[in-house]
Amino acid sequence: MSGNTAPFLVWAQEVATLLVLRVRRTVLQTAILLCVLLLLLWISVFLYGSFYYSYMPTVSYVSPVHYRFRTDCSHPGPELCSFPVANVSFIKDTRDQKVLMYGQPYRISLELELPESPVNQNLGMFMVVISCYTKGGRIISSSARAAMLHYRSSLLQILDTLAFATLFLAGFTEQKQVVEVELFSDYKEDSYTPTVGAVLEIQTTKIQIYGSQLRIHAHFTGLRYLLYNFPVTSAILGVASNFTFLSVIVLFSYLQWIWGSVWPRESLSVQISGRERTGTLPAAEDVRRRVVVPKEDVDGEELTPCLLQTEDVGSADGEEQSVTSERIIEFFPLNYAFV
Repeated sequence: MSGNTAPFLVWAQEVATLLVLRVRRTVLQTAILLCVLLLLLWISVFLYGSFYYSYMPTVSYVSPVHYRFRTDCSHPGPELCSFPVANVSFIKDTRDQKVLMYGQPYRISLELELPESPVNQNLGMFMVVISCYTKGGRIISSSARAAMLHYRSSLLQILDTLAFATLFLAGFTEQKQVVEVELFSDYKEDSYTPTVGAVLEIQTTKIQIYGSQLRIHAHFTGLRYLLYNFPVTSAILGVASNFTFLSVIVLFSYLQWIWGSVWPRESLSVQISGRERTGTLPAAEDVRRRVVVPKEDVDGEELTPCLLQTEDVGSADGEEQSVTSERIIEFFPLNYAFV
């Protein structure tokens, strides 16, 4: 009984060992494949993020505007001594990161927060002038726009005050208007003369301002429009494209490493007739007659096969012309065979 079970136990042990080796190899291959896929995915995300960061400009930029004016008037009064003037920089930080990108159209507007005071109500129309300058202070572009407060009658102001009296007293709202003045509707940055800042001037001395902001908003077209308005879809397509491209490169590299080349080299095939396979190698004279070699035309453009003559193969200096098949194969290129 023990003699019958011993071979079975040996067979079971060999099968178990083989299964363990296969499972271990499968787990190792799966782990390597997952690591490679995760690495390719991370590289794809990194490439798309780098492209998005370098290709997409600043969508919106808001900068506070702080005005300055003269206060040394000879006759002080409610009017200012000079026009309010402010200087706004188009550089974000100390690393000289510019707000505007070359060739990208921008909409530049000034937002004024004006109280509904008697001075502003009697102000009427006023001019807002912007002058963009480059390094060195040279003016490269300027624009002037007119603006004024929205008209509200005395009766409407009284009704508004009565309706929102509680909010006015609690400080949740104020009697003010926000006036937005569009200075540039399609401003484009010049790569040769980049804009580094702008000077804003309100050409009136009878204005009262709570606060002011300069707004720069980019108008996207083409690929930038798709990246900005469809960010999730664009990210999925971009990462998938990078992942596919990298996967193809890795696959071809793997095949190159395994096979040596994706397209294997052509080898020389020698065909011997049935009656010659059973016997010895053919004589040197017969072999020389059966070998096909290329023959060049007169013009040297095309190659046509022809039979090798007996005098073409042999030994020099009158030696015996004994040539084996291995010797003859060395003289001829690939793609031709014995028939």
